[in-house]
Amino acid sequence: MKSLEGRVAVVAGATRGAGRGIARMLGEAGATVYCTGRSSREAPRTHEHHYAKRPETIEETAELVDAAGGRGLAVRTDHTKEAEVAALFKRVAREEGRLDVLVNVLTGSPVKTWGPLWKHSIEKGRAQFDGWVWPHVTTCRHALPLMVKRKSGLVVEIVEQDGIGYHGDFFFDLFETGLKRLAYALAEEGAPHGISALAITPGFMRTEAILEQFGATEENWLEVAETNPQARGYGFAGSETPCFVGRAVAALAADPNVIKKSGGVYSSYGLSDEYGFSDIDGRRPHFGRYGAEHFPHIFSKKTATGLLWEVTKEGAG
Repeated sequence: MKSLEGRVAVVAGATRGAGRGIARMLGEAGATVYCTGRSSREAPRTHEHHYAKRPETIEETAELVDAAGGRGLAVRTDHTKEAEVAALFKRVAREEGRLDVLVNVLTGSPVKTWGPLWKHSIEKGRAQFDGWVWPHVTTCRHALPLMVKRKSGLVVEIVEQDGIGYHGDFFFDLFETGLKRLAYALAEEGAPHGISALAITPGFMRTEAILEQFGATEENWLEVAETNPQARGYGFAGSETPCFVGRAVAALAADPNVIKKSGGVYSSYGLSDEYGFSDIDGRRPHFGRYGAEHFPHIFSKKTATGLLWEVTKEGAG
C-alpha cells in the first residue's frame, strides 16, 4: 500500500512549478489530488499575471498525477474569489467526505521593483499584499472545517527562506513573513483538533519557466549549468526539480508524528536529509550548502534560500 493511499489533498496553485511537482508526488504516494488554479483548457485566465501566457494547465497536472500513480482532478478555481474557493471545498466534501492535506502554492502579482518602503507606492503595495496573502487566508478558511470535523489534517504553505530573515524588499518581506506567521497561527489553533500546519521553502527550482529561460531541458540541464554564463550566475548547478519539494510534502503527510513539526519553517533539502528521499533524477540537491560554497559573500550573512533574489540579481548582471 502506498503511503498516502486513501488520502485526499488539495494543491492550490497546481498549474506549474512547485504546485505541479507537489501534486505529482502526492499522486506518486497514492493520494487523490485536487489540482486547482486559473490556467485551464476549458477557460481563459481572468486577469493579467506574469504566467498568463504560459501553456501549462491544471488538466495537464491532473494527468501527471494519474501517471504517477494517484488520482488527479482538475478544478478551475480563482483563489482570489471566495465564492469559488467555498465551492471547491464543498465539492471535496461532497465527493470525498474528507481532506487530509492542503498545500498553498498561490502567488500574487510579481514584484517588479525592489527597495525600501519610502520608495514604494502604498497603493500598489497594498494591492500586492492583498493579492498575495488573502488567497491563502481564504483557502485555509474554507479548507479547515473539513479537517476539524475529522480531527486530523496537514496544511503546508510554500514560501521562500527557511527562516524570518529579511527578504530584500519591504512588501515582499511582508508577504513571505505573513505566510509563515499564518502557518504558525494555524498550528496554534489547529493543535487541539489534531491539525498540523507548517511552511516549506524549496531551493532553486528547475521550473518550466526557468528551463525555458536558460534554453535547457531535464536531459541537458547540467551541461547548460556549466556552459551558460547566466545559468552559472544564478546557481543553476545547485538546482532541484519541483518534484523535490513535492516529495518533502509527501514525506510530511505520511509522517504519523508530523504534528511535532507544526508551526515550523523547513526546507526541501533539510527534509531530504531527515527523511532520506531523493529528487526524481536520483540526486540529493542541497541549495543551502551549494549557496554557502558558491555565494559565500551572500549566504554567510543571511538565510540561504531567502537570498535567491540576490543571487538572481547577480546572475542577471
